[in-house]
Amino acid sequence: MDRFRTTMTSQAAPFSMGHSDRLLLVGSCFTEYMGDRLSAGKFSLKTNPFGIVYNPASIVDCLERLWAGDRFFNAEELFEHAGLWRSWEHHSAFAGINPEATLDRINNAYRADANWLRSTNRLLLTFGTADVFLLRDSGQIVANNHKMQAARFEKSRLAVAGIADSTSGILQKIKSQNPDLQVVLTVSPVRHMREGAVANQRSKATLVLACEEICRWLPFAHYFPSYELLLDDLRDYRFYAKDMIHPSELAVDYIWEHFAETYFTKETRQLVERIGKIQLAIRHKPFQPDTPEHRAFRQAQLAEVTRLQKDYPELDLENELAFFRD
Repeated sequence: MDRFRTTMTSQAAPFSMGHSDRLLLVGSCFTEYMGDRLSAGKFSLKTNPFGIVYNPASIVDCLERLWAGDRFFNAEELFEHAGLWRSWEHHSAFAGINPEATLDRINNAYRADANWLRSTNRLLLTFGTADVFLLRDSGQIVANNHKMQAARFEKSRLAVAGIADSTSGILQKIKSQNPDLQVVLTVSPVRHMREGAVANQRSKATLVLACEEICRWLPFAHYFPSYELLLDDLRDYRFYAKDMIHPSELAVDYIWEHFAETYFTKETRQLVERIGKIQLAIRHKPFQPDTPEHRAFRQAQLAEVTRLQKDYPELDLENELAFFRD
């Protein structure tokens, strides 16, 4: 027992998450943190088909549109702002100078991700905020306001029941076609401080309660406490980045360790550890790359990647093999 902090103990989930599963991650910027680690661990996944999405209503809209499979975007759904063409359903990462090229990029991603969703059996949703922005002229909830004038929007807060009902609806649709589907819900520990600490806490509380309702209604939905691990377990500003809002890399690593202990089997954890050591070796920058010692180091790493490829032929290790062969 730690006398100076409260710690949360990881408990194995009733299902596992491994390299044979097909993962889809949708949600706030914390989704990107976890997606990066899963990708580095060579899991099969796609992250944020429409870019970073913060609120549950837009996450549901994204999933509903992907599930339909034939709801491609059209030119009327794009608008120009600050010299770039954008979509209200997409993050600014999809914005482009040319409207035709922007639409092609959006629809190419849509086609690929809609197909991916059809066979996804592990879905991870991260709710960032219960606050939403609606276009005053249409009432549409936007996934991103693209830093446009506040006068164009009306701000509102989603209700617990509405979040739970709409999210459960699309999850049941996906489950009906994917019997093996398991869903992980989490609330992002990234604080939304534009309206102040009190408003942020009320928003996060709404999300936590909505997740509780969804998990109560759907036996295949499960809650992972990302928010609580940072706010109640680590509970210290040294675990935040310089902006005092986003978690530090050390904090994300801590949450990742809990995630692995919760959803990975022992074999999967060992495999991720082996892959991690190879990734660390790739990032190693030698002072003298032409020495016999470094050449021996590269040969040893190439041998390890080769062994790993032999042990797990389903893994894509071509980049790693090429790196150490050069």
